[in-house]
Amino acid sequence: MNANLYALLQSRFSGNRSQTALETASGITYTYAMLEEMTARYAGFIHALGVVPGDRIAVQVEKSPEALFLYLACLQSGAVFLPLNSAYQEGEVDYFLGDATPKVVVHQQKSEAWMSTLCVAHRIAHRFTLAEDNGAEIQQGRHTWHENASKALPMLDVAHRDHDDLAAILYTSGTTGRSKGAMITHRNLSSNAITLHAYWGFKPGDILLHALPIFHVHGLFVACHTALLNGSKMIFHSKFDAKAAIAALPRATVFMGVPTMYVRLLADVSFSRQTCANIRLFVSGSAPLLAETFHEFLARTGHVILERYGMTETGMITSNPLDAERRGGTVGLPLPGIALRVVDEAGRACIAGDIGGLQVKGDNVLPGYWQMPDKDKEEFTADGYFKTGDVGKIDTDGYVTIVGRSKDLVISGGYNVYPKEIEMLLDEIAGVAESAVIGLPHPDFGEAVAAVIVKKPAAILVEADVVAAIKGKLAAFKLPKRIFLVEDLPRNAMGKVQKNELRKRYADTFK
Repeated sequence: MNANLYALLQSRFSGNRSQTALETASGITYTYAMLEEMTARYAGFIHALGVVPGDRIAVQVEKSPEALFLYLACLQSGAVFLPLNSAYQEGEVDYFLGDATPKVVVHQQKSEAWMSTLCVAHRIAHRFTLAEDNGAEIQQGRHTWHENASKALPMLDVAHRDHDDLAAILYTSGTTGRSKGAMITHRNLSSNAITLHAYWGFKPGDILLHALPIFHVHGLFVACHTALLNGSKMIFHSKFDAKAAIAALPRATVFMGVPTMYVRLLADVSFSRQTCANIRLFVSGSAPLLAETFHEFLARTGHVILERYGMTETGMITSNPLDAERRGGTVGLPLPGIALRVVDEAGRACIAGDIGGLQVKGDNVLPGYWQMPDKDKEEFTADGYFKTGDVGKIDTDGYVTIVGRSKDLVISGGYNVYPKEIEMLLDEIAGVAESAVIGLPHPDFGEAVAAVIVKKPAAILVEADVVAAIKGKLAAFKLPKRIFLVEDLPRNAMGKVQKNELRKRYADTFK
């Protein structure tokens, strides 16, 4: 049996290949026959480049149908897909390329200058650009992906992959500042896709309004996989725009978003119960959904948002049920086939309602991190459970509530922000003695990044200058939205900075 995820997806494509697979915001449509052909040509080009199963292909591009075809082509050819946030800057990408050693890099045109330098430095054999859509591809020649790949001989078969072969590597930073490459297998992706497709009740005729980025789990794996497994049409918006989404919702039946999207929909006076009359399911994830957003959405539309919980290393872990009670403030129940437990600091199981560390086990869980065997030993228990780093509780009915993150991760607008990465840059600024980066409640982003800085004696620091000093070194969503200058940082008896105290101190900043 071929365990390649693409073989599974292809087997579920509509029997009528003339059915629409993608419809862009500008009205361009792609049938399943077109998706299949373009994927096969892209896969054929990958093969012609000398890429063999297991080789990595790094992709840093904006969302487009062509970007989705490229992902599917990596699966079909057996290559390992390495998606990179399109906002990442040169220094960030430099590390990823050096660590993953991809054979091919496909990137956005705006990063041409520095990406070409990086590819030479890392001796990457092939580099191509890909615009947001085919029609906008302004460069012509040997370095444009679509122009070359669309003319290649199509790959007629699907590369044989075993369940435990890698399908993707997704980088997720750690508290030490060094990014970790989460190795995601075909088993991980297939099991999660099949489970979600069934659990959320996908059925013939469902249409997904897709307004998420496709460089992370939510937009690429959760949204695309469930829709493709269903042979569904995706209304494929390159980015989220509230007015565009409101215009498209009456033609969709399913919408998946991050809390920020729901906040922005509610902020538009034209968003109403009538707008949502055709929708059967609203799903929220990637960040905690505020209770006030949950209740306001119900009052405005009559729909109860289904909140779920997952992470890069595991895909989806829990979900509120489709047909039973969806409890606001919880992330629902463990998904079928997934074991979830709460343990205390000594690793002992907690009783229902007690707070502790969340650990998970199942076919959805990664086998480990790319070239980090020591990290694998830290993150997995002796009996095979993965330590999520999140703190939560499970009530007597089995509903899971996330109460915090032991690793101080900040989730802003659905994007993961790792404080240590920012702190390392802040501490290099002249005049900065020490820094602590935290997340603060924000009505739009869920959490906003803020930095608390202790300045050196006699140093003169200005908030705008501090931000300017690290701008360009980090993606925009990681930049602090506020800088607080203090005399010292609160510490416990062991000398560790108490970030919880800082979060309390500045909790009302964005209210």
